[in-house]
Parts: sequence; structure tokens; C-alpha cells
Amino acid sequence: MTDAAIPRILLLEDDTPLRERFARILDAWPDGELVAACATLKDALTVLAQQPVDLLMTDLNLPDGHGIEAIRLLRQRHPDADAMVISVLADDETVLSAIEAGAVGYLLKDADSIELVEAIKSLRAGHSPISSSIARILVRRMGTPVVNPEGPQLTPRETEILRGIAKGFTYAELAEWLNISRQTVPVHIKNIYRKLAANNRSEAVYEASRRGLIRL
Repeated sequence: MTDAAIPRILLLEDDTPLRERFARILDAWPDGELVAACATLKDALTVLAQQPVDLLMTDLNLPDGHGIEAIRLLRQRHPDADAMVISVLADDETVLSAIEAGAVGYLLKDADSIELVEAIKSLRAGHSPISSSIARILVRRMGTPVVNPEGPQLTPRETEILRGIAKGFTYAELAEWLNISRQTVPVHIKNIYRKLAANNRSEAVYEASRRGLIRL
């Protein structure tokens, strides 16, 4: 990334309502600067060639090309910058191609405003925000999970909650499903994050799957 304290963000999304929604979220976020919101690959490549960018947030299927081309140019022009995919595409080959091109985050388009900003913060902190379904693809392609008996072990309750997280349950749904207090759910989740060195749900699910603590 550049030395600027506030990351300069380039948004590439051809769907007008979605692009405008993401742009509003980014414009309202005081810790980031949206330098451009592009609808075409051509416009995004022009921005990348003309000015510094710290973070590229890109769709993949575009009317004049593929978002992976933008990721590749970002890596060439701004090697310290980060790329995060936001797409409806979640097939194995697309996910792996985007990551091989240099994407370090991959969210599905159902991300809400809180998740979007949290993903950017996580990425800026050196992590890889990935939607749970994308984590499943990576774990599956990795083959046999790595079992780490020496690492911090999850309690049976924490394992149950983690399985619920992997299914996409909300805090309220987890509490009802496990017949526990709504207030105790975030306490368990905090402990899960600490034990797995995770910063969000997707990272926790991915790391637990990688270690063989849960099966997806």
C-alpha cells in the first residue's frame, strides 16, 4: 500500500444499484477514500494506470472483460496494494483463478454495509476476509485438513456455535438453536476467535476447517 493513512479505494461493479450502494457505504466511511466507482473494466484500467490505488474492490463478470484483468494490472502497477473480489460467482475455478491472480479477499454480494467495512479493516490488518462458502471451496481443494492437537481446543459448546456460524446463523438464531441466552453467544464467539486467531466469522470457519475441528 501507499504511505497514505487513509486507503485509496477503487470500486469496479457494473450493476448500477449495487455500485451506487457500495459507493455510498465507502463514501460514508471516514477511514477510506473512494477514488472512483467504475462500471467497466476499461474505466478501471484507466484509473489504475493514472493514479495510486491501495485497494481494488472488484466484480468479476463485466460487460467488457473480467475483473481478474484488473487484479493483474493492480499487482503490476501497485504491488503493495490489495484486491478484494465481491461477486456472485462462487465456482471452484473462478475462486481459485481470482486468488491466483492476487485477490486476498473474496466476498459474495450478499455482504451488508457492516460486513463490507469489517472486511476492509480485516484486509488492512493483514488478514484475508473470505465468505464462508468460499472458505469451503478452499478447504475442499486443500484436501485433508491439518489437525493440530497442540493448538487451543474448542469446547463442545464452542464447536456447536462454530457449526452454526458456518451455516450462517445469526446470534439470535444460535441462541434459540442451542437453547442458551442471547447474551452469552458473543462471549463464546469471542473465545472462538481468540483460540483460532480469527477476526471474523469467515476466518474462524476457514481456520477451524483447515485444522479439522469441524467438517463443512
